[in-house]
Amino acid sequence: MQKAVALAYKKNQDNAPRVIASGKGLLAQNIITKAKDFNIPLFCNKNLVDSLLEIQINEEIPQILYDGVVEVFIWLNKLEEKAQMSR
Repeated sequence: MQKAVALAYKKNQDNAPRVIASGKGLLAQNIITKAKDFNIPLFCNKNLVDSLLEIQINEEIPQILYDGVVEVFIWLNKLEEKAQMSR
């Protein structure tokens, strides 16, 4: 079954990233489709997604998941740097 979680982080507002969408099956596919529509990169980590699915919408991620989510933000930052260098 397809699973997806979308995170958001506002640097000067949030203490930690928040779950802004999550779901399984058709809902997960809709989240993925929407991300693709807006050219939002997709990071795949089954264990992290399974853990994040337990978190309520608009809730900040718990400290125990910081390391896994930091991995996502490092990956995203590298993608952004690479995209800027190719311009």
